[in-house]
Amino acid sequence: MQFTELISIVGYAIEAVGVLVIVVGLCVCSVVFIRTFRHFPEGRAYRTYRQQLGRSIILGLEFLIAGDIVRTVVVADTLENVAILGVIILIRSFLGITLHLEVEGRWPWQAEKRDAQ
Repeated sequence: MQFTELISIVGYAIEAVGVLVIVVGLCVCSVVFIRTFRHFPEGRAYRTYRQQLGRSIILGLEFLIAGDIVRTVVVADTLENVAILGVIILIRSFLGITLHLEVEGRWPWQAEKRDAQ
């Protein structure tokens, strides 16, 4: 097995982990939501469900980006492939940032909001 074949397999494995993180996160969040939604005040269970699901998607996107980088830079290092990778990373990063804003209520570069005591 050649080095580039091995790296390609590693890249696909990293992407598979990303998909797995999203799917497992969806399943776990859904089960927790179904089991606990009656115990929370109105609307809180839904907000918690969205936040946890959003975090799973963000983490999965990070793995997908990492897999794309590994496969493109090492395996297919033509200028056209690097440009395509750049566009894919921009799209996925935009999704990650907007999901972070939706889940956390702040931009990723902003400090966490502290509750007044």
